[in-house]
Amino acid sequence: MEGILNIREFAGLSREGADWTEAFRAAVDRAWAEGGGVIFVPAGKYPSGSIRLRSRITLYLGSGAQIVFKDDPEEYGTLPEAAGTEGHAGCTHCVYAWREEYVSVKGDGVLNGNGAAWWRAVREKRELKKGRPNLICFRECAHVRVEGVTLINSPSWTVHPLLCTDVTVEGVTIRNPADSPNTDGINPEGCSNVRILGCQVDVGDDCVTLKSGTENSAERRPCENITVANCTLLHGHGGLVIGSEMSGDVRNVTVSNCVFQDTDRGIRVKTRRRRGGVVENIHLGNIVMDRVMCPFVFNMYYSCGEDGKRQYVGDKAAHPVDDGTPCLRNFRISDVTVTGAGAAAGFIYGLPERPVTGVTLSHVSVTMDPAGEPGKPAMMEGLEKMKCAGFFIRNARDIVFDHVRFENVEGKTVDTDETVQMSGTVLRGDGE
Repeated sequence: MEGILNIREFAGLSREGADWTEAFRAAVDRAWAEGGGVIFVPAGKYPSGSIRLRSRITLYLGSGAQIVFKDDPEEYGTLPEAAGTEGHAGCTHCVYAWREEYVSVKGDGVLNGNGAAWWRAVREKRELKKGRPNLICFRECAHVRVEGVTLINSPSWTVHPLLCTDVTVEGVTIRNPADSPNTDGINPEGCSNVRILGCQVDVGDDCVTLKSGTENSAERRPCENITVANCTLLHGHGGLVIGSEMSGDVRNVTVSNCVFQDTDRGIRVKTRRRRGGVVENIHLGNIVMDRVMCPFVFNMYYSCGEDGKRQYVGDKAAHPVDDGTPCLRNFRISDVTVTGAGAAAGFIYGLPERPVTGVTLSHVSVTMDPAGEPGKPAMMEGLEKMKCAGFFIRNARDIVFDHVRFENVEGKTVDTDETVQMSGTVLRGDGE
């Protein structure tokens, strides 16, 4: 029968409170031997290394509890495969589970990833042979819950469900400094049936990102049946992001009743040649965006990361269509209000051999900020900075604007060429 174990029952293994790693390991072992249970962490500070959870175990942090993770790479073990980078060794994560079910992290307390040393190593370009840990990573698990907790200073990605089914992240607060490298908020990868509800995410990279592996991943599963609702997404490079790792497909996604504030981009879909995969059936509604650089981005020339500078990535000529040609189609965006946008109202750039297809914007209002800073709406080679530009579209079909209104746009409201097929009504606040 499941019971409650207070971590202080294992204080004798904590080196007088200086290191609770063995205490957590012993608590998990006992709970697992008893068929599961709750490991309760009362108020106080608990320095620790990696904590591995097992099936039917909940790590529950009480009010005032804070687990502070070690920042020495030697304190972290090695996983056979690094999450998301198959074929390479990687360090264990701060809290993790592998091939378990009914695993949870809940409560009112704090997980502190103590990430400053990890970020410094990245900025100084020092080699980390095992990479950086995620704050929470569940791999190949079913029935996963992360609820209520506050997650701060993650060494790398903050919540990373990988190849999981039935995932709920609810009522979670995530805070990583704006300049902390690659500290994404919530990144389901190759997961199905995911709910991200009522979270506040303020990070140094993308806030919520849906992924499904790259062309080099040994196993690709679709990221599908995803709901994101009632969330506040702050200061990241993107609010709701898809890709650029989308080789296993991303589909059936709804995003509703969310606020994006001070993010570089709002919805951001990014990929490039040789990634393959299909992104489709994405619906966004009832969204407010404030002070975003570019609210809507669809970019099939994403140039960051490994191989991003190769000639085939940036080539604007058509290439043969094959299994490595990505596909973006069927997006519905409705009832969105954008204020204080900076670079451009929107950016759609498909491939000549496979245009972005089927993007409908309905009842959307975008107000640009004349005092805003110029910026690149998307990351691609050769793209110049923009300021108060309208919608820039290339290589796109079946683009529909239904009651879309723009304010303070300088120049063309919608900048297209012969590669674009679009219809609908566009209104300008200045009457043009």
